Amino acid sequence: MHDLHKLLLQIESIFQTPFLPIGKSTISLWHLIYVLGLFVVLVWATGWTKRSIEERLLARTNIDIGVRQTLGSFTRGLVLTVGFLIILQTAGIDLSSITVIVGALGLGISLGLQQITSNFVAGVTILLERPIKVGDRIEVDGVTGEVVKISLRATTMLTNDNISIIVPNADFVKGKITNWSYSSDLVRFSFPVPVAHSAKPQKVIDVLLDVARSHPGVVAEPAPDVVFQEYGEKALSFILRVYTRDYLNKPSSLRSELNLAIYKAFEKSGIAFAHDPAFDATIAD
Repeated sequence: MHDLHKLLLQIESIFQTPFLPIGKSTISLWHLIYVLGLFVVLVWATGWTKRSIEERLLARTNIDIGVRQTLGSFTRGLVLTVGFLIILQTAGIDLSSITVIVGALGLGISLGLQQITSNFVAGVTILLERPIKVGDRIEVDGVTGEVVKISLRATTMLTNDNISIIVPNADFVKGKITNWSYSSDLVRFSFPVPVAHSAKPQKVIDVLLDVARSHPGVVAEPAPDVVFQEYGEKALSFILRVYTRDYLNKPSSLRSELNLAIYKAFEKSGIAFAHDPAFDATIAD
């Protein structure tokens, strides 16, 4: 019993022996365990609070999901900062030493964290000015996808192939971004239709419009239209232009369905297609 008591005293001595001076305080192993343990609890608690704010409290309002995520992130950051300072204070650590840490962080940012700072500032700009928002259909460097998450460092977009693309926020500020649904989720697509010279232009236009109007994904207003682009050497060049909401994220599917309907309608009406490689154009998802 005496040996066990002696062992416990030795372990207590090891845990309470100061070994790391910070300002006017000295840190022991017990201080580190205390601070790290409470910090883990704080991180978990703030994460739960953030989700509650976004999914329960603010979800009942008309606030956009991107703004809800911003408020949740700022709230979590504020609580983390204040909570960590309280933990340090209750652990008996001299808070005046924090100025030394802040100075070191400032030096680190100036030397090697310029990109992180740039992404952070760009993230704040995006969340405040909202050139893009969650749910938008955007194109970046030839890649098209739907915005599913906007954080302070990067934005996540999901392609039609279910691939997540992580884009640094600075790219949205300094680069050229195509936002298909910035002002509206109504988008117009244009589909070239090469027709043989033997076809009558007005008949072609009437058939194309009938096909467009009968497709459930094409809206009635603005109405679809057909442009007789040119009388070429190898073909009569028409362009079918339609507006859609349902196919904003899958234009290739709309093109495929319209092409099939046009083929059947032309076959029924006796209209022949022209085979010209110049019309081999694709629309990427």
